[in-house]
Amino acid sequence: MKSDYKKTLTSSIAKKIYLLLALLLVLFIALNDFLVPWYVDGGGTLTMPVVVGIKFEDAIKMLDSLGFEPRKGDVRLDREHPAGVVVIQNPIAGAVVKKGRRVYLTISGGEVLITVPDLKGRTLRDARFMLERGGLKLGAIEYHFSDEFPENTVIEQKIGSGAKVKRDTYVSVTISQGTVGEKISVPDVTGKTVNDAVRIFTSSGLKLGKVSYVPASDLLPNTIIDQSPRVGEMVPKGQEIDLFIVLESEKKNNSFEN
Repeated sequence: MKSDYKKTLTSSIAKKIYLLLALLLVLFIALNDFLVPWYVDGGGTLTMPVVVGIKFEDAIKMLDSLGFEPRKGDVRLDREHPAGVVVIQNPIAGAVVKKGRRVYLTISGGEVLITVPDLKGRTLRDARFMLERGGLKLGAIEYHFSDEFPENTVIEQKIGSGAKVKRDTYVSVTISQGTVGEKISVPDVTGKTVNDAVRIFTSSGLKLGKVSYVPASDLLPNTIIDQSPRVGEMVPKGQEIDLFIVLESEKKNNSFEN
């Protein structure tokens, strides 16, 4: 009796389990094949457009016109996109979504700007190091006299200290040549004799340096044809000036031998 009762009970429970499983299967099929498609298609589906790379305001207008709900997301620094441009969209472009879906947009905050350091009074070497350490570059170099700044130090920088610039921007500088009184402009002695050159150098505070003779049959012998440093260069007082003088040709030296 007990055995028959257990069999009947077991059979009844098993039937209920099978029935429950069958109902769950039918419910799953109904949800998957009917309810979910009905919910999705009830409001219509849309393909997500591409808004990455366009301005945030334009992206908002486009998404609104297509029936989406755009939302502003994070703002992040980005060297590849100007400030205010969409760099990430979620959902991604091409995704098929329900009409009215929220779209989150990440906006570019632009490139990281670097503060230009104060280079005035720094040596050229220090200025270059400071710029490169900050992600900038040394630009054109000009030289001028200065009574305020020592020789070989920065007098002026073309982009002022504290300015915000992009990475790898070139910063040009002006370097001191020292005070005007410390330098002398090299006079022109070409075409003159050595004696004339010595008198000019002496009156200018300069000195005669090395004298080299250069053969030149078409020029007047014993005249200066070149000099170093060049004419107009600014040199310290007492600087020696090297001269290049025409050597008298052998033909002229031997003209009375026949």
